[in-house]
Amino acid sequence: MNDLRKTFIAFVKLGNFLREYCDIKPVNNKWTQTFTDAIRIAEHHNGWFTEDNILFALNGWAQLLSENKLLNWLEPYDFRKNKQKSVAIIMAGNIPLVGFHDFLSVLISGNSVIAKLSSNDKILLPLLVKFLVDVEPTLKDCITITEEKLENFDAVIATGSNNTARYFEHYFGKKPHIIRKNRNSVAILTGSESSEELTALGADIFRYYGLGCRSVSKLFIPKGYDFDQFFKAIYEFNAIINKAKYANNYDYNKAVYLMSEFKILENGFLMLKEDNSYASPIASVFFEFYETYDSLLKKINEDQDKIQCVVSNDRQSNHIPFGKTQSPELEDYADGINTIDFLIKTVTI
Repeated sequence: MNDLRKTFIAFVKLGNFLREYCDIKPVNNKWTQTFTDAIRIAEHHNGWFTEDNILFALNGWAQLLSENKLLNWLEPYDFRKNKQKSVAIIMAGNIPLVGFHDFLSVLISGNSVIAKLSSNDKILLPLLVKFLVDVEPTLKDCITITEEKLENFDAVIATGSNNTARYFEHYFGKKPHIIRKNRNSVAILTGSESSEELTALGADIFRYYGLGCRSVSKLFIPKGYDFDQFFKAIYEFNAIINKAKYANNYDYNKAVYLMSEFKILENGFLMLKEDNSYASPIASVFFEFYETYDSLLKKINEDQDKIQCVVSNDRQSNHIPFGKTQSPELEDYADGINTIDFLIKTVTI
């Protein structure tokens, strides 16, 4: 049985350790070397999972797993109404620990987890599970990680591509479920952005090499926009081209664009291409001109099922500030679907 109080305390302890570990001079305890070794293995296993990106992800969770943030997140909910369920989670593997929010939500709401990991990210979550079970042994009976066919579950949370989503719908459709498809993030530029804001936008574009659903892959810009100010502001990210996997994608996609006689703008480490699509290849960002700001907001609203985040300096529209897409809060649910609410209201069948 998942004891809510003990589970809560275990995640707080994990947050405390991660804050120490991600510090410049981490406290040396029995877990420090274990985490360091696992990070090296994860980077070797998946070349996109660099030490820098893994530490960024761990530090993000270090900030979120504080007692105050967890309490504020959970305060609106009455978990006494929740009947413990076994929840299957099929995790994506595009960025480090991308499925951890689902994992946290299931356990901290009093349920048990059956996790199926992506082959691209199979080192880091088991590492955190070992820590949690070490500080709270009762969690061992609430967490299962499997590579086998999922069985004996009451609800499912599955994240994948548009293609795999169709499979998920067919296979899990009769169970209570959250099924997530491809989404991308966009930025709205007006030409009035400061160089600091545009540099911050670079972090939204380049963090995780643009592989996350919260990575900005599309710019909406006014006609006559001065691209020079954008390229100057993001120049400090130029070292990304030294990453072989990124450079290979840059060269390949540039060759495809040139052979297809597409017009592109590029600065040696990022290509901009005018395109109506939202999902751009690695090392490129699509852009699209808009006539009026109101018409653009209407288009974005119509396409909201394709968009994860909207970045701009428009606070009235509840857009995300530049540089903040990769630092979501606990309340920033993927696809806007409240996972905790789903878990509490789900009735087993």
